[in-house]
This record gives sequence, structure tokens and C-alpha cells, in this order.
Amino acid sequence: MADNFRVTFVGLAEGVDSKAVTAMLATKLKTSNEKVSLFFNGKPLFVPSNKDKALKQAKLLASLGIKSKLQAVTNPNQNTQLASATSSQRDDRIFDALDYITSSLIRLEEKLDELEQRLPEVEATAITDEHIEWQDDDLMLDDELLTPLQKRSNVLLYSLIATVVTLLILLAIYLTVPNLFSF
Repeated sequence: MADNFRVTFVGLAEGVDSKAVTAMLATKLKTSNEKVSLFFNGKPLFVPSNKDKALKQAKLLASLGIKSKLQAVTNPNQNTQLASATSSQRDDRIFDALDYITSSLIRLEEKLDELEQRLPEVEATAITDEHIEWQDDDLMLDDELLTPLQKRSNVLLYSLIATVVTLLILLAIYLTVPNLFSF
């Protein structure tokens, strides 16, 4: 159960003027009228306190013609304690699951080692012989590497060089004599 209670505003008694009550409550509590008017709009006026103190605050308000009620407030420390407890339980479950997974992997590795030891020596040598035979195969790349390269036609290369040289000559003429070209 909650240890702290807060006094909340419910309403004004019949025949009570809100401005007069606001002024009287502000002077009794030595606070501003704005803070009291915020209390009438639903904002808390008092900090959460134990039940006895909250009842005294409610009696003070009732003596001025203000109807109020006590509202239970949970302690924020309890919330953090509950949250830390659930988080620690979750962490414990995660660690237990990781431990189980790790032990399962270790058992699987041991089983694989046993199976490898049970294999007959004949099969193991056959596997290595096949592997060695495959590595001794001739790759037949010698024929492709020994073929001479075909000479390509250099017509395209020469035409590109001629075009670049022609453009450079035109650029030089344009820079030296700009009035010659009128576009």
C-alpha cells in the first residue's frame, strides 16, 4: 500500500466565494494567489506526505470551505526498486539461457569429436587420397598462356590522337587571335 498521500481539489462548499477563499488560503499558507488558483485547476498545492499530515491539510482546506480528497501516491523509490528487481531477474534468466546454450555447444563439440574418432581409418585415408589426387591434376592452362597475342588495329588510336591534336591547334589559334572566330 502507498505510504504517501496527496490532497487534491474536489470543489467549493455552497455559498463560498472563490476569490475570498483564494486570498485567505494564500495568506494562511504564505504563498501566492496564483499557486492557490492553480490548485483549484487541478495542480498539487502540497507535496505528498504521510496520512496524518495529509488529513491535517484536508481539515485546513475544509475549514475554509474547500472540498478535497486524499489521493494515494506511490513512492518513486519503490518503483525503482521494483524495476531493478525485475531487471535483475531478467538478467538472471538471460545468463541462465546463455549458460545453457554454451553447455549445449560444448556437448555438441564433444559428440563431433567422438564421431570423428569412430570413423574407420580406411575412410580417412580415402578422403586424403582423393584430395591429393585432385591437387596433382594438370590444369591445362599452358595452351592458353602460350598462344601469341593478336595485334590490334591502331586506326582508332591514331584517329583519336589526330582529333586531340587538331582541337589543341584550334584552341591555340583562338587564344592568340580571338577576333578571327566570330560565333
